[in-house]
Amino acid sequence: MRTGIIARKMGMTRLFVEGGTHVPVTVLALDSVEVVAQRTEDRDGYNAVQIGFGKAKVKRVSKALRGHFAKAKVEPKKKLVEFRVDADNLVDVGVEIGANHFVAGQHVDATGTTIGKGFAGVIKRHNFGGMRASHGVSVSHRAHGSTGQCQDPGKVFKGKKMAGQMGNKRRTQQNLVVAAIDVARGLVLVRGAVPGSKGGFVYLRDAVKRALPDDAPTPAGLRTEAPVGNDEGMVVADDVAVDVAAEEAALAEEVAAEEAADDAAPSDGDANENKE
Repeated sequence: MRTGIIARKMGMTRLFVEGGTHVPVTVLALDSVEVVAQRTEDRDGYNAVQIGFGKAKVKRVSKALRGHFAKAKVEPKKKLVEFRVDADNLVDVGVEIGANHFVAGQHVDATGTTIGKGFAGVIKRHNFGGMRASHGVSVSHRAHGSTGQCQDPGKVFKGKKMAGQMGNKRRTQQNLVVAAIDVARGLVLVRGAVPGSKGGFVYLRDAVKRALPDDAPTPAGLRTEAPVGNDEGMVVADDVAVDVAAEEAALAEEVAAEEAADDAAPSDGDANENKE
């Protein structure tokens, strides 16, 4: 298990690949992503790497953190996050991790804080249909209706879908594909949407449900070890475009299998004839 990285979500754009297909991607930017500290099994009881992002003004950093950064010989950071790693994947303190930490085409898990929507009603929050718009309903057209039963159980069960705060929660999107990387500009382009708003922090890790590519650097991809890309310095995955034909073929096979299973199952009329 390798360390993850901290990135800032810059927004979304698209990549044009061979054949004219365009792929929607989320742009994640790296800014001075350096290792600040290590956590070891012998001293701390677990193995982890503390990663710092960006640069903070010294006057806005507490004296305790100033000493912490001075010990690591790195500039004060805006954000600090720990990532659990294996003992073999501990990264030296002070090194800078680049976009080549990931390989174009590999799967990653992205964690971020979703966009806050404030206090929302049940129609927006839980996709309720609402009350009738005309006869028999007054004023409460967008109400959620009853929430309980009778004297027994005499309460509202926990988890009942009601109005409340929507968004602003930590969420992880799994199995996203790295569409391209640009080490020179410190960019990681991920296919699809990533949790969070523009300017928010995103934690990017290797996908836990997919195997790590053989050419992924261990224990980490350093910024100095830039891969060879095209003239623009960007390395694009070969199979970044979604294979629509393959998906349609797989869906057709599933439908055919379901129809075959329905035809093979005996109907009610056949069952009655067999009984007679």
